[in-house]
Amino acid sequence: MTRIKRGYIARRRRTKIRLFASSFRGARSRLTRTITQQKIRALVSAHQDRSRQKRYFRRLWITRINAVIRDNKLYYSYSRLIHNLYKKQLLLNRKILAQIAILNRNCLYMISNEILK
Repeated sequence: MTRIKRGYIARRRRTKIRLFASSFRGARSRLTRTITQQKIRALVSAHQDRSRQKRYFRRLWITRINAVIRDNKLYYSYSRLIHNLYKKQLLLNRKILAQIAILNRNCLYMISNEILK
């Protein structure tokens, strides 16, 4: 019988996985089984970190707004600012408020003084 060479489909699948793991260190970029395990772990971590990233950015925005508001020497806190914003029906989200706090503090001071009246 003549020798039968295997097809290219499995080789193509493995090279695709190898390209994904080419930046990994050691056996995690060389051995096929380890590469597949590491790929699954990497994708799971990426999925978890996408939701974590949203959490961290929200914390950062809240911290920035609070720092600028307390720096105003009005004895005013972040929670009071947000509460008064909702009472006055000014719908500014935390991301926009944080950008205003960094780029234009006077504008944030004007908003907070307007709310207090």
